[in-house]
Amino acid sequence: MKLQSYIAGAWVEGAGQGRQVVDAVHGEPVCTVTSDGINMAEAVRYARDIGGSGLRAMTFHERAAALKAIAKHLMEKKEDFYQLSFKTGATRADSWPDIEGGIGTVFSYASLVTRELPNDVVLVEGDMERLSRNGSFVGRHILTPKVGVAVHINAYNFPVWGMLEKIAPSLAAGMPVIVKPATPTAYLTQAVVKEMLSVGTLPEGAIQLICGSAGDLLDHLNEQDVVTFTGSASTGQALRNHPNLIANSVPFTMEADSLNCAILGQSVRPDDEEFALFIKEVAKEMTFKAGQKCTAIRRIIVPEESIDAVVDALSVRLAKMTLGDPTQEGVRLGALVSAEQADDVRSKVAELTSEATIAYGSDQAMPLVGLESNAGAFYPATLLRCENPLEAEKIHSVEAFGPVATVMPYSNLGDAVTIARLGKGSLVGSVYTYDDVEARTIILGTAPWHGRMLVLNRDCAGESTGHGSPLANLVHGGPGRAGGGEELGGVRAIKHYMQRTAIQGSPTTLMAITNEYHAGAREKHDVVHPFKKYFEQLAIGETLVTHRRTVTEADIVNFGCISGDHFYAHFDDIAAKDSFFGQRVAHGYFVLSAAAGMFVDPNPGPVIANYGLENLRFVEPVPAGTTIQAKLTVKRKIKKARRGDDKPNGVVVWAVEVSNQNQELVAVYDILTLVERQED
Repeated sequence: MKLQSYIAGAWVEGAGQGRQVVDAVHGEPVCTVTSDGINMAEAVRYARDIGGSGLRAMTFHERAAALKAIAKHLMEKKEDFYQLSFKTGATRADSWPDIEGGIGTVFSYASLVTRELPNDVVLVEGDMERLSRNGSFVGRHILTPKVGVAVHINAYNFPVWGMLEKIAPSLAAGMPVIVKPATPTAYLTQAVVKEMLSVGTLPEGAIQLICGSAGDLLDHLNEQDVVTFTGSASTGQALRNHPNLIANSVPFTMEADSLNCAILGQSVRPDDEEFALFIKEVAKEMTFKAGQKCTAIRRIIVPEESIDAVVDALSVRLAKMTLGDPTQEGVRLGALVSAEQADDVRSKVAELTSEATIAYGSDQAMPLVGLESNAGAFYPATLLRCENPLEAEKIHSVEAFGPVATVMPYSNLGDAVTIARLGKGSLVGSVYTYDDVEARTIILGTAPWHGRMLVLNRDCAGESTGHGSPLANLVHGGPGRAGGGEELGGVRAIKHYMQRTAIQGSPTTLMAITNEYHAGAREKHDVVHPFKKYFEQLAIGETLVTHRRTVTEADIVNFGCISGDHFYAHFDDIAAKDSFFGQRVAHGYFVLSAAAGMFVDPNPGPVIANYGLENLRFVEPVPAGTTIQAKLTVKRKIKKARRGDDKPNGVVVWAVEVSNQNQELVAVYDILTLVERQED
């Protein structure tokens, strides 16, 4: 079977015989893969003109709804993906973070976008910058989708998650994608893409798939495109230096395999809980996915007085990692992705033994559960031991991309930090200690060399996601050898596919561009109270100026009695005179309450509920005798998707300014209200 690509709205076969891909467990042919003859220029054009225009016409929330529908469908089809994943050599436990973790990442981004981004096609970032004395000239930053295509070149080890964690933020940003999976596991990626396309919630051209070589794809990219890469550092560097990418300054994000470390604190003793947690986590990260993880632990850094105990405990644990057919019950260590990969690991281990000895494991005798002979790509868990890590070079530069790690001693925390740094940049490092001072010393000493760091101890172990698990809301990437890139991290990932632009002009013009009120913009006044209007009837910049109210001594005393807040600045004349205020003042929260009393219409209307309060600042004190007045302005509107039988509604963000009789601001904040919509 020849694996098809999806290009310009159709499934197409590459020309020629292609490369044969075999089942990693049984050695049987699965498919052939080739992209020869595929028109890469047409794929790029189709993404830009068809997919991009369709995506950019959708709001953030509409894209999020499309992603959520896709994730729900993929979850319904997950068992089909698990069956295919067995052919890659992965056990079901290995495949869970790839398949369900990948789908979960799409769910996470759909939720995050709905929660944190506007229901609009432009993202406004940061506060307004006042650029002139009188405020008639202001600045703001906006982000808009790049008018190009995101090319995602993925590694073989996570054919589902590796694709979905990239395309979810790309599509959320409004940028179409071309996915180029690694050939050895492209058949699993293709199966997922087919199901994604069947949902039909995304515009045609939003997703394309190239199975096989990228060919001349990168030759057709320009300044509006983005390339991401996951894989070996050498391949990544070659792609990064592609002449066309350099000539057009095409953003290139690289996430490369790294020599990640796990550090056992010097305070930890073999009978401590943290020691057991360390052994469990290291063994898991060595063997999970047969060690084929960019986040796998490769260097095990331990106190010199504990190295024998660590080697013994790890050897016992690794001996329980049953090797064999991943479909068989009890098998905990599956196959590598291919015979070529197994040979590569074997050669790298031989290279590492010039500086280390084998403490556990050997590929000379590998009993395999469920298999009569070794036709697959198996390699056993192997633990190396290096006695002089500060003098070694290969253990800090050569990676055996399989179930292999090296344990090495340190004499003090300074040496532990130095050894960790010798990896020259990692995706993740982990520290195991119950001593918070020790944890701080190690983290601050090694953080500049790491994209993520985990501190694991008895307090968090029960709920920790572990050393090797990237999360959608935290950044994934690392400096130096790890590629210098950054993925995930919540909204940060979406912004990688958007252009940040500083805009300058009058507050009124910027309000029109951003759909957000800016202080000093032209206000709109109406005889109808804004709380009497439905969501659609409210205009950005619509303003209500309230009547005035003079704050009295009785107000301060009564509010203190009701709230229980008898802070000296409100009740102690002598202390207040000696304080920052110079006299007794009203409670800040009384000012908020009084302002609400002035601008709220008490009668039933479209306003359903108060939804929250943001950006509160008390600017000036309010002593008794101060006359206050509030101004309420529609700052931003967020249309919400209807849920069940709820009335259709949206969130209205109101900018509130409370001033005194001298027109000085005493409080500023935003309130959010849930307002009924007339349309469904």
